[in-house]
Amino acid sequence: MMKRKTILALSLLCLTWGGASAQEKAATVDEWKPLFDGKSLAGWTNGAGKEIGVGWEVADGAIHRKDKGGDIFTKDDYYNFELEFEWKVAKGSNSGLKYRFTDYHGQNIGCEYQVLDDANHSNGANPKQTAGSLYDVIAPNQDAKKLKPVGEWNTSRIVAKEGKVQHWLNGKKILEVDMESEEWAAALEKSKFRGAPTFGQKSGRIMLQDHGDEAWFRNIRIKSL
Repeated sequence: MMKRKTILALSLLCLTWGGASAQEKAATVDEWKPLFDGKSLAGWTNGAGKEIGVGWEVADGAIHRKDKGGDIFTKDDYYNFELEFEWKVAKGSNSGLKYRFTDYHGQNIGCEYQVLDDANHSNGANPKQTAGSLYDVIAPNQDAKKLKPVGEWNTSRIVAKEGKVQHWLNGKKILEVDMESEEWAAALEKSKFRGAPTFGQKSGRIMLQDHGDEAWFRNIRIKSL
């Protein structure tokens, strides 16, 4: 009798799952949260938490830094996460996506996934400041890195789990570092962030940088880890 009850319960469970909509099924396995709806700057603010300046717009399904408008930020903080986004720049442009952006010993700073036209910007001469780098701290693996030409979309991914961080570009892992390692400590000491020993190790906002140049971002989504 017990065996027959168990079989019946399993059958009912299967029927319940089978009757769920595709959307309900996806919700149980897909934890991604869009940070950009493709139509507006909802969910983003300036550094003071207020409305974004006119230098930023949404055009053709992308966030476009077209003119001076200041950096823009998510409203929420993130620490352990996987983040995906697409980006492109104009010729000679410099921008970036920063994460874990918060106060470190009186400095409002964050780790930066560098967004750059390597071939036509002066930063391209410094490996630690090229596209995909953890800006000014860790250089990307140039052998693995395949950067698209100016005007074409690049696909990037950041994985941050406790002290371990990865940067990906166009399907290839180009950087991996442990912020609790001697490698990180040595690299940080040589960088412009040397005065912030806990740099990159706090929860903070996601930021799109206004560095004075044109840049586009789209398909930005995040998943907590």
